Amino acid sequence: MDILTFLRAQWDRVLAAVALAAAIITLIVGWLGISGTPHVAEQLPYVISCGIGGLVYLTVAATLWLSADLRDEWRELRILRLAREAERHIPADSLRHDSPDNHVGPALVSVQSSR
Repeated sequence: MDILTFLRAQWDRVLAAVALAAAIITLIVGWLGISGTPHVAEQLPYVISCGIGGLVYLTVAATLWLSADLRDEWRELRILRLAREAERHIPADSLRHDSPDNHVGPALVSVQSSR
């Protein structure tokens, strides 16, 4: 699979991974800043900026990942709905395997992506 095609298809998961990496880097930078200072007054800016920033990045990553999973579930449900609608339009005799005039085989359903 082409990398550009993958990025277009999975843009929300890619952004979630980037947000997760940003959260890890932000939290590590904050931890390194806090560990180097003995005074609480010098540690507070690191807690506020890096700690809260890291949590925001984690929230964005989790939201994007869950959004991608929900989109996949909706796509699967749409495909199943289209398959059921197609089954309703196919005569029941054509689906029997022991039918003598069943030389074509089972019906195929063509589903196009909405992209």
